[in-house]
Amino acid sequence: MNLLQRVEALEAEIGAAVAANADEVERFRVAMLGRNGQVTALFDAFKTVPAEEKRQLGQRLNQLKQAAQAKWEDLKAAAGASTSSGPAVTDPTRPAALDHAGSLHPISLVRDRIVDVFARLGYTVSQGPEVEDDHHNFSALNFPPDHPARDMQDTFFVSLGAVDAEGPADLALRTHTSSVQVRVMERSKPPIRTVSPGRVYRNEAISARAHCMFHQVEGLYVDKGVSFAELKGTLDHFAKRMFGPDVAIRLRPSYFPFTEPSAEVDMSCTICAGKGCNVCKHSGWVEIMGCGMVDPAVLTNCGIDPAVYSGFAFGMGVERIAQLLYRVPDLRLYWENDARFLGQFSVDAFRS
Repeated sequence: MNLLQRVEALEAEIGAAVAANADEVERFRVAMLGRNGQVTALFDAFKTVPAEEKRQLGQRLNQLKQAAQAKWEDLKAAAGASTSSGPAVTDPTRPAALDHAGSLHPISLVRDRIVDVFARLGYTVSQGPEVEDDHHNFSALNFPPDHPARDMQDTFFVSLGAVDAEGPADLALRTHTSSVQVRVMERSKPPIRTVSPGRVYRNEAISARAHCMFHQVEGLYVDKGVSFAELKGTLDHFAKRMFGPDVAIRLRPSYFPFTEPSAEVDMSCTICAGKGCNVCKHSGWVEIMGCGMVDPAVLTNCGIDPAVYSGFAFGMGVERIAQLLYRVPDLRLYWENDARFLGQFSVDAFRS
């Protein structure tokens, strides 16, 4: 086969070439236009052609090279290959580029961890409305009509002054998730063991230590023979699961309308190990929640006989627990939605 016949055969081969992907496009380029490609080989052979044939064959060879380059461009466009004239490099060991999928909010992480600790003790999870009536938010919980918590300075009222057949029917944004416990006791029979996580609202000035909307997890246990010792043991277990086995708790007498006796729960400071620092105000203790035995009047209001059943309740602010865990000095940081701040928190911190 002479040089002209080889050119004609290669023209036909180039015209019929196809490529399904970038790798096949690259193989075509190497086979035709590469250093050892067929078009390059014909140009090498052209050097031996007699002088009288060089003009005609030279034009055909240039046309062949242009056809090969045009075909390569067409194949690249059809296969979506790179427009780079260099070889395509694919590294199969290179990690895939994954989009950042985000993460759970730190408050959600802490709330879920709190719920998980009590779920392992047999507590169910209860939910209730955030817009609550006077009965469930106040009256059933033994709040007298003149209690300060009913005042406008503490509560966001949705409608005020309404009255129905049973008395005041004011609607307000719930000030605690204790209202959920009332609903659970009204529709359930003991034994009752439940926690109620959720948002609550109070008319407070927003600062580094307070917010008008925050999160609570409240717990309730009602059964025959429930004792204060069981309450302390439960809360001691919770503190150790959340903060480590070396923490200690203490209970100080306090007052809540819906529990009697009532107590504030302090935990040994995890930052200074009880030696005293700015966080614990050099006392070695930090307050984490309130608790107490359910007042017999509350049981009666919910249709449970206090002569047969007793119970305990406790409640904590999720933001307070998160602040102690993460040592974040300003609660407002949780609500500014700064991705640089929120991206620092991981569920791995709670894995045990």
